[in-house]
Amino acid sequence: MARISGIDLPRNKRGEIGLTYIYGIGRSTAQGILDKAGISYDVKVQDWTDAQLTLIRNFINDEVKVEGALRSEVQLNIKRLMDIGCYRGLRHRKGLPTRGQRTKNNSRTRKGKRKTVANKKKATK
Repeated sequence: MARISGIDLPRNKRGEIGLTYIYGIGRSTAQGILDKAGISYDVKVQDWTDAQLTLIRNFINDEVKVEGALRSEVQLNIKRLMDIGCYRGLRHRKGLPTRGQRTKNNSRTRKGKRKTVANKKKATK
């Protein structure tokens, strides 16, 4: 079982894809890690030797910020934006998209479920 940074990597995937299951590692970073370790991208995770696994683990621990440390850094960055009151911070505070998307029709992911507002009832004579 290949376990790196508290994540169990899928055994039957190629090494390049398996590493992307770690938060903070995408395809290009995974390829760079495997290049530094001298491992082919096509070797499956279950076929890594203990020495190769140790090389990968050490490189990730020393060079790449992943999982908990990265998540906390992202949260601190968002909190800093909110504290200084910049535009992006205000959008985070209100739960709206921060990167210029339109909100009239879309952005349901950020805004949440629709909150329907009823029309005023007309007075009867």
